[in-house]
Amino acid sequence: MFCSCLLKTGCEPNTNVCPVCLGYPGALPVMNKEAVKLTVMSGMMLGCEINPHATFDRKNYFYPDMAKDYQISENGSPLCIGGGVTIQTPNGPKFIRINHIHLEEDAAKINHYAVSSGVDFNRGGTPLMEIVSEPDMASADEAIAYLTALKEMLVYAGVSDCNLEEGNMRSDVNISIRPVGETRLGTKVEIKNMNSFKGIHAALEYEARRQRECMAHSIPIVQETRRWDVEAMETASMRSKENAHDYRYFPEPDLVPVELSREQIEEWRKMLPEQPEKRRARMIAEYGIAEYDAEVLSQHKANADYFEAAAKGLDKKTAKTLCNLYMSDVMALMNASGKAIGECAMVPAALASLVKLSVSGTINGPTLKELLPELFEKGGDPEAIVKERGLGAVSDTSALEAFVDQAIAANPGPVQDFKNGKKAAAGFFVGQVMKLSKGKADPKIVGGIVARKLAAL
Repeated sequence: MFCSCLLKTGCEPNTNVCPVCLGYPGALPVMNKEAVKLTVMSGMMLGCEINPHATFDRKNYFYPDMAKDYQISENGSPLCIGGGVTIQTPNGPKFIRINHIHLEEDAAKINHYAVSSGVDFNRGGTPLMEIVSEPDMASADEAIAYLTALKEMLVYAGVSDCNLEEGNMRSDVNISIRPVGETRLGTKVEIKNMNSFKGIHAALEYEARRQRECMAHSIPIVQETRRWDVEAMETASMRSKENAHDYRYFPEPDLVPVELSREQIEEWRKMLPEQPEKRRARMIAEYGIAEYDAEVLSQHKANADYFEAAAKGLDKKTAKTLCNLYMSDVMALMNASGKAIGECAMVPAALASLVKLSVSGTINGPTLKELLPELFEKGGDPEAIVKERGLGAVSDTSALEAFVDQAIAANPGPVQDFKNGKKAAAGFFVGQVMKLSKGKADPKIVGGIVARKLAAL
């Protein structure tokens, strides 16, 4: 946030460090403009008011993960104020308010071993955007829905990969309970060590039960920080929770305020992508695809971008066929290969061309299924491949009838089975014709001819 050290996971401890992030005497911070920009863009995505005059403060605390014994953060005048996210609940849409978004530097990582602990400062100083929500979530399910919506929007905006395993999206959760009908909030407890949505859900469910049991037995609930023990599936007390005055905030003397002009804010606003929720509604209307398909596609911006690039200029019927192919076969290829859509060799125009060849009847279904994996791995022009290899579908009725006659003449046994009432034998002849045509025949047309000719015997 205030130096130029490399941000990369998996490096040897304490190799991506410098005098600034290690807090050496005399080292001065220099603000990262890109971090300010991405924070402001996040605020815009989330409907926040952008503060044109933001200031940084020193948050004083004495833990091993902060070498200079204070953290540079925003306390009194953060970059983004207000805003919120709409989530879906069993009772309908619900708006979760955001109090503010502030920018600060991350602390180092403490690794605990059998008889000692080590501090890795590689992560120390990383730009950390903290989104502080209002207490509007009434269940663990709502908390996860809120986090999922946040993650989706931040990934869309290109702010972060939001990879929980790598720690670039982390959550501290606060929970309190209160009697039914009571409006005043109860004593809150903060839970740390949250590295998965599944863990957050389990921790909230456990902590709610623990606090109810405390109230039932007249045990006071104290404001504290607890950690989530994954193995024991329970929370455990870490320390009493500090209040703001415990941190002795005061203005950071080595940094000037962040002054944002209206022109700068509007320039960044133009860089924002379409919000996922609005995109889903537009895709349903524009391409005629199902709500579920639009939901799945829009969850990952790369998938939605690829689909829309391929569907550009297609009529709704063809676009829907494209969507069905993408949702089934293309995603299956992505899962099997471990490649994201942007890592495969097939460009959007090639997928669109393949679908158009199928819809027009130039190729049949089996040929499409045969070509798709090849295009995914190697790329190429479907039209050129079909022409070069002679893969065009045989739809000439006279040619198909000749194949059907040949199959019937060569297989008297299945013919007798059909006459004896085994209607499934018709499928055998469709398969024979597909072999004779080297897979080029249209199975639907063949099926009709087979049914007609067998019925006439």
